[in-house]
Amino acid sequence: MVFKLNNSLLFTAKRVINLNSKRLSSDATTRPATIKRLRLSKTQIAFGLATSVGIIEYNTNDTFHAFVRHVGLTTKRSGIVAQATVRCFYDYRKTLNNKYETQEEYYNALDACHLRCALITLDALRQNGGIYIKLGQHISAMTYLLPPQWTDTMIPLQDHCPKSTIEEIDNMFKHDLKMGIDEIFSEFNPEPIGVASLAQVHTATLNDTNDRVAVKCQHPSLKEFIPLDIMLTQLVFNLLDVFFPEYPLTWLGDELQTSIYVEINFEKEAKNAIDTQNYFAKYKKQTALRIPNVISAHKRILIMEYITGRRLDDLQYLDENNISRAEVSSCLSHIFNNMIFTPNVGIHCDPHGGNLAIRACKYGSSSNPHNFEIILYDHGLYRHPTTEMRRDYAKFWLALFDQDQDKMKFYAKRFAHINDKQFPLFAAAITGRSIDTALNYDISSSRSKNEIDVMSKGILKGNFLTNLMSILATIPRIVLLILKTNDLTRHLDECLQNPLGPERTFLIMTQYCSKTVYDEDCEEINKLNIRWSWSWTLSHILAWLNYEKRVKKLVLYDIALWWKQNIMTML
Repeated sequence: MVFKLNNSLLFTAKRVINLNSKRLSSDATTRPATIKRLRLSKTQIAFGLATSVGIIEYNTNDTFHAFVRHVGLTTKRSGIVAQATVRCFYDYRKTLNNKYETQEEYYNALDACHLRCALITLDALRQNGGIYIKLGQHISAMTYLLPPQWTDTMIPLQDHCPKSTIEEIDNMFKHDLKMGIDEIFSEFNPEPIGVASLAQVHTATLNDTNDRVAVKCQHPSLKEFIPLDIMLTQLVFNLLDVFFPEYPLTWLGDELQTSIYVEINFEKEAKNAIDTQNYFAKYKKQTALRIPNVISAHKRILIMEYITGRRLDDLQYLDENNISRAEVSSCLSHIFNNMIFTPNVGIHCDPHGGNLAIRACKYGSSSNPHNFEIILYDHGLYRHPTTEMRRDYAKFWLALFDQDQDKMKFYAKRFAHINDKQFPLFAAAITGRSIDTALNYDISSSRSKNEIDVMSKGILKGNFLTNLMSILATIPRIVLLILKTNDLTRHLDECLQNPLGPERTFLIMTQYCSKTVYDEDCEEINKLNIRWSWSWTLSHILAWLNYEKRVKKLVLYDIALWWKQNIMTML
């Protein structure tokens, strides 16, 4: 029995030895494959570890989280711009390179292309927000330059801008002022009363004084992406210049870059508001201007006196409060002509409907004899032209009123740097009238619907558009902003439906132009003559008579108007 058991154990041991030998030999032959599999596993393990560390850092390390988020959003914003640019360039290239049987077929195809590309661009601007909204607003205002498919499509961007959340605003307060919203205000309305491309405005009540204030808060995301967005917009305009050299728009990118960094500094805006408020304090009789007081200013946060009003083009409000449209039109003319033609005074270069308001008030104020106040907001975009440029610009308008084309050309060349060939088109752009009307100006005539239609359709025909764009690409940037200001104030004046027409408005402009030229004449007389000499005295008298001759035209016009409205109606 024992012998059998030993034999069994011996047999089992041999079997185990044989199996181990086979396994060892098998391991020897398959070891390279195993090693290879182990190397792949190490790579995968390293990748997994790196991914895990990245996830942990993303969720625990604020700096790393912000970096990854910034890279992701940058890629997304760049992709949106790139996709829209490629789609628009391809569509325009395809449309312009096609062959058409008739001119009408070509214009119809181009109109459709304008609309498609404008809608693509609108979607991209809305997705990215920020300064892209600002760019869209610029485009919507360029009715004198771009086809209506583009300007009309961008109109929604004037009033519908994406807003920042109250959490983002509160975090900005804590970062910039080292205090949260609750520490500064006893009440803060989380819903903004106005949202623009660069900022939004909230109403609030100050803890210290219990005063009701308006708080202008810059969109916090602007600080992160403005350098990238400026670079992308300039890249697009440069590409446009390469592919479509006949439509130079690089100046628009340059102007956006120049103005945007000024507009986002609310400390500069506060200074502009205070300077303008102090200057116009002595002109309330002519302007009825009211600028909200600045309470405190920081680079991204501006706290102001809260003054509310209605839009200037709210004709029902004007009529309900017995506010004269003609008086409002005159006050607007005094405000902006005073800014444009008076040396050393800053020009508000963004007077669109959202930045102006009107509110009714009682008669009786010695400083403001009107029954209304015109409120001017948003003092971020100001320019200060040289005195020489203002004087040349004034002389241009005086020559235009006198229908002296030779002098018009001379002074247009001086301040706008244009040539004889460009002059007729430039005169049309600066006056907002057709070329024939601009060269033979009649201040008593309003723009008819037919004239506006002719101008709008003319943009799309022949070389009108390319010639106009080439002019705007070369004239000084300050002149472009004055053109923009003229267009916006002209549009506001037309919206008021002034019963007196444009004649009185232009006579007011003549006063400021004449004063500018008169001051220059006096300076020259003082330089060339001995004070109180006969030549000095005679020269001053002649200069004063020439000035008074122009100024008294407005007085005579007002007397004739009063006689017509008060005496003739009684007869």
